[in-house]
This record gives sequence, structure tokens and C-alpha cells, in this order.
Amino acid sequence: MKDFAKKLYRFSSSWTGTIIIVLFLIFFVAQSFVIPSGSMKRTLLIGDFLFAKKYSYGIPTPHLPWLEVPILPDFDGDGHLISGPRPQREDIVIFRYPKNEKIHYVKRCVAVGGDEIIYQNKKLYIHMHEGDKFIEDRYPMDKIKQINGKLWVENPYMDRYPGIQYAPEGANIFEILLQYISVGEKVDVKPIYIKGLGGNTYEIGGSFVNALYAKVPQDNFYMIGDNRDNSNDSRFWGPVPYRLIVGKPWLIYMSLEHRSYEQVLNGNIHGNGKDHAGLKRVCANIDIEAKECANKWNAQRYKVRWKRVGQFVDELQLKQPIQ
Repeated sequence: MKDFAKKLYRFSSSWTGTIIIVLFLIFFVAQSFVIPSGSMKRTLLIGDFLFAKKYSYGIPTPHLPWLEVPILPDFDGDGHLISGPRPQREDIVIFRYPKNEKIHYVKRCVAVGGDEIIYQNKKLYIHMHEGDKFIEDRYPMDKIKQINGKLWVENPYMDRYPGIQYAPEGANIFEILLQYISVGEKVDVKPIYIKGLGGNTYEIGGSFVNALYAKVPQDNFYMIGDNRDNSNDSRFWGPVPYRLIVGKPWLIYMSLEHRSYEQVLNGNIHGNGKDHAGLKRVCANIDIEAKECANKWNAQRYKVRWKRVGQFVDELQLKQPIQ
């Protein structure tokens, strides 16, 4: 046993052993990711560096880091060496973007296979596939609404997770979806009109619309960002199949505010990525377009958000957002 331990120590101390051990950890245990966009703000922030558990939903087929090239075949066609538990409603999940599988996204799973979704501006209704009794047993009556003879839960997760918000930083995302539909661009939700639902009514192709509808296919998962008015998610490109599920965020090991003043004030060329709330937090009573605000923002740029370092994501999401 001592000889084996010595050989293992010598192997792990070598360059070859170190590389093999690191790759084993990345492939099967934990992998580092950085949050690049504000779709999960205020739960996860741009510049959060975190470890993800790769084994939460089975063992995904290993890919070479950075190149994202699979090193083994997908034997069962489900994207996993070992199939495992599926994401549950409310889970924050890391997955491969269905339109470009080399890119990783992180969103919250709001619905699973068989669930139905109705989306209005600032309102997300879910009919869980388990049925009305399941809904009545788990949600307060003031969050339950009867629509077309079934029970639906309005914004079912907002009370539990304080980081979920509707805070538009640009155009109204509900109206953006309607515009896409009106010009024939493909999105995952279809326009409907529900009598008595309320909300603004629009006209598309001669039909009235006051909501958008989707049903989640089996073994698929509907992913929506906590920053719901500024999130490119399943409402646009559809549910995520199990084969693209990678893991679950675990621990924030570093958090760094690296965005420039111009980024947070103006966003990108499409106006996305603005963070006027962040500017107001830093600049207090100063006009966010004033030079003094720019100086204050740039003075705190590249500072570490120490209060977020070492936070477990499962615990962090239950707290008031930590900036």
C-alpha cells in the first residue's frame, strides 16, 4: 500500500499526472465558468467566477476545455456518459446553447417537460403538468389563476428568490417577441388571446393578441434568466433538451466588476447590456450621465466584490442580492 501511495504521489507530482488529474476534475467533477452577461442579474452578476458541479444531472460527455470538442462519442445520444437526475423547476442550470453548442449559458429552469407557459409583460404563468391538485397543494391561492379551465401559477418563483426581477434596460421584451412574430421571425412562443386575462391587446395579422404561449416537450427544460426583461432565453430559441445539460453552479470563487462606464451607460450597439441601476447605486444622487458619475464608476472598476466571494449559489439565491 505504501509503494502504491508513493507511486501515486510521484505520478501526481509530474506534469503528465497533474494534467491528467486536472482534466479528470474538469471532465467529471467541477469546471470553472465566468458570467459574461446580465441575464441572471441580480442573482448572478457579470464578472462572477464560479465552479459548477458537473455531476448534478449525470456525467456529461467530456469536451476539451476551450476547444469544446468531445473526446468520446455520445453513446446513448443523450449527451451524457452516465444519465442522471433531470433539472427541476427553480434550479439554476448551466447548459449548452442550443443554437451554438460550444457556448455555455446559465439560466433558471422555470418549467419541465409537459408544463405549459403563458407569458405576458411582467407576468409568467405556469401550469405544471402534474395538474390542478399539485398546484393547489403547493402554492398560495393569491398566486393561482384559472385560465381556460386549468389552474396556473403567476410568477411562481419570485417570492422565493429575491434576485428575480422585471427591470427593462431597453425595449420591452414582450413587444420585441411580438415584433419578431409579426415579421415572421421564428421564436418559441406563439401569440394567443385569452379573454379576461387583461393586459395590453395587440393586433398581429388581423388577430388580437394579449399573451404568448408555449408547451415544453418531454425531457426538455424551459430556461429563463432571472433578469427577465433583459434575457435571451427559451422564449426566443426554445427549450433545452437533456443532452445539452452540463451542470449546476456551485461556488463563487471570485467576483470582479470589470465593465467600463460606457458599457453600463449605453450597452452594446443594440443597446443591450445597460446597467443604469448599477450606475445609480454607485453614483447615488449624481446624474448618471454626468462626468462625476463616470469618474466614480471608473474609480471602483476592477474592484473585487468581496461579499460575493466564497458564496454558495444555492444559498446566495435565497438572500437579498449582494452587490
